[in-house]
Amino acid sequence: MTVEATGTADPVESGPGAYRAEVRRLLGTGWRFAGLYASAGGTVVRTLLTAADGSTRLIGVAAGTAPVPSIVDLVPAAGWDEREAVDLYGVAFAGHEPMRPLVDHGPLERWTVPVDGHDAYQIAVGPIHAGVIESGHFRFHVVGDRILHLDARLFYKHRGLEKAAEGQPVQRGMAYAVRACAGCAVANAVAYAHACEQALGLVPEPELARVRTVLLELERVWNHLNDIAAVCAGVGLAAGNTRFAGLTERARRLNAAVGGHRFLFGTVRVGGSDLSAGTGQVAAARTELAALHREAAASWRELRFNISLQDRLPGVGIVTAPDALRLGATGPAARAAGLAQDVRTCSPRLAYRGFAPVAADPAGGDVKARFEQRAVELWQSFALLDALLDRPLHPATAGPAGVPEPIGIARVESPRGATTCAVELDGGRLARLHLRTGSYANWPVVAYAAAGNLLPDFPLINKSFELCYACTDR
Repeated sequence: MTVEATGTADPVESGPGAYRAEVRRLLGTGWRFAGLYASAGGTVVRTLLTAADGSTRLIGVAAGTAPVPSIVDLVPAAGWDEREAVDLYGVAFAGHEPMRPLVDHGPLERWTVPVDGHDAYQIAVGPIHAGVIESGHFRFHVVGDRILHLDARLFYKHRGLEKAAEGQPVQRGMAYAVRACAGCAVANAVAYAHACEQALGLVPEPELARVRTVLLELERVWNHLNDIAAVCAGVGLAAGNTRFAGLTERARRLNAAVGGHRFLFGTVRVGGSDLSAGTGQVAAARTELAALHREAAASWRELRFNISLQDRLPGVGIVTAPDALRLGATGPAARAAGLAQDVRTCSPRLAYRGFAPVAADPAGGDVKARFEQRAVELWQSFALLDALLDRPLHPATAGPAGVPEPIGIARVESPRGATTCAVELDGGRLARLHLRTGSYANWPVVAYAAAGNLLPDFPLINKSFELCYACTDR
């Protein structure tokens, strides 16, 4: 069995328990699980952990000849990752029982948790939903209207993007990362670019860091506006939904004016940026952002004083801070539960110097806290953009300033939480691309948050997270 750790030592040979022991040791000293994936055709499993200062440790263990020790008892957040490695690469994990399929959709009894008892029954929702929405199946186990347990089955449109990227040149690989999800296109693209640049020994110059930070915050603005609209829709407040949906549309049009695309496709590339915005264009963007800020703040005040809305939010879908940590919650959902964790605080490749995360008060971990978390982060993003857009945007590059590495790891704060990208290069081509988004991390938390609530509350709970389906369908 092989154990490897980035940034600390060369890979060393160790005994069968070394992998699990090292994960246990790091978790015990404050490190946090950030992802697990199979590589080299399923012959190795790599687990990523991160520290509060942004440091990363990648621990590898040989797979194929013998089962890999499961770590789900040490860190439940690894549950989906191990299940995916089984379905896509045939890796065996010792101690993960029962091993339910995730990507591989089998018979109902294989992927659902058995629930039995007096008056217990099931309700199936999806995978086809009303409106324009991706495929997702929710299997509710209920008594009366009370949810006992929720099994979520996603991955209906799994596209095999990571596998298709193998063998592609580094620049070409960007297309696969960007298309994973339109809602987080910039976050995925920047994470991919940073991972590749780390592997190539490149570091962004200050202007490149600024341009990418502007793009990330523009993406965050329209997403948070959209998420506020979604919660309004979840309680049936049509006026609030329509108002914030209109602001979302304006934010997307601003994206098109600045970057040439409503979802900012094509604005990020490995090794540099071609984005250019002159004095007039930047001034117009700042003016529109200021107007959006004023109108969003005024509309938000109306929501704060809408009693029927405010009475509907507290105490629903609670996720406590200990459970958020145990389940690997990330992004606004984690911060609304009291975990003051934000990758922007430790992003040296971006222009977030002096950044400090903000949190809703109180951070109660319920729908109300997640709703208000979007607002406080939205005001922060407006302030960041106003400061960053104080001068024109110019084309920029990343220059050689480090030693090339066989594996590049990058983490970027998307609107839904930490997105992690790992790239393994072989002669300038991708040997492995792995993308673990904030939505991927948070979907199991949604299922946990639903338990104990009334069935009619689930749409509201789900919208308070407002996660992507496409991120799992990658």
